[in-house]
Amino acid sequence: MKKNHTILTDTFGRKHNYLRISLTERCNLRCTYCMPAEGIRLSPKAHIMTYEEIYTIAKEFVDAGVTKIRLTGGEPLIRKDAAQIIEKLASLPIQLTLTTNGVIVDKFIELFKKCGITSLNVSLDSLDAKKNTTITRRSYFEKIYQNIVLLVNEGFIVKVNCVLIKGFNDNEIIDFINVTKDLPVQIRFIEFMPFDGNRWNLDKLVSLKEILEQVHSKFTSENILKLEDAPNDTTKSYQIKGYQGTFAIISSVTNPFCDGCNRIRLTANGQIKNCLFSSKESDLLTPLRAGQSITPVIQKTIQSKQKIRNGMDTLDKFKQSDAHNNRSMITIGG
Repeated sequence: MKKNHTILTDTFGRKHNYLRISLTERCNLRCTYCMPAEGIRLSPKAHIMTYEEIYTIAKEFVDAGVTKIRLTGGEPLIRKDAAQIIEKLASLPIQLTLTTNGVIVDKFIELFKKCGITSLNVSLDSLDAKKNTTITRRSYFEKIYQNIVLLVNEGFIVKVNCVLIKGFNDNEIIDFINVTKDLPVQIRFIEFMPFDGNRWNLDKLVSLKEILEQVHSKFTSENILKLEDAPNDTTKSYQIKGYQGTFAIISSVTNPFCDGCNRIRLTANGQIKNCLFSSKESDLLTPLRAGQSITPVIQKTIQSKQKIRNGMDTLDKFKQSDAHNNRSMITIGG
């Protein structure tokens, strides 16, 4: 019997039917915008959700109305029981997908097909191998690009996440869009966001406006097609006329999409966050292990969600460094 779906509806009427689950805080890359140079202090193993606990919590959310689950990390596929988790979650009546850095994704192709996964997000921040090594602190560019092509050839919908940083890869915007001429992927340009240790400042931000200015300087207006976005999309999507793929912009900083937000995040150590930018978290793992109901915690967390970016409703508030007392992205799961 389905539970009351109103526990996932906040005070602004937003229904949260999309759960992002981080499987691990570990990763086989060290991306500069995701992890501080000095690394992070990992949660003790005993504090990380087990395979059974992930499923139990996920099922609670699905019973309450969640229809989509995305697995994230760190890098979700390096967790030893990742395949077991994917298979178990695939038994739920949901759309299951994941975000990966693509390094070992080729080993999971058949599992994805078996579990009904049809779409994946793959992170790639530069088309230049040397620059990619600089930002990831690892040399995997060729492997990642080959795996993106492999996923496309195997019939998967592939979205390529590219975090833009001014003075580093913002001169590759047109190069990335040109990838979509012959490869049916969606390139997603993401505004650089502030998280613990990534040395964010507004000078590094490449805004939606600046991205579109580059696009219009290269392509004529009649060849830039604005695509229709779904009600809860975080992206503004476009296509160059005649190109197989598309491109999109995620403008969390300069043009937030909070009105249509339907996401809630579950960290690898069992905390839920009602906003990517919220420093507050709610512990699900402790009551779950104590045999208590986690429904009241979920409901209270959803009800406490603020209207815009954890209260940072202006760019001036967003620029204040003390407003970003948050985890590193690698321990949130994006």
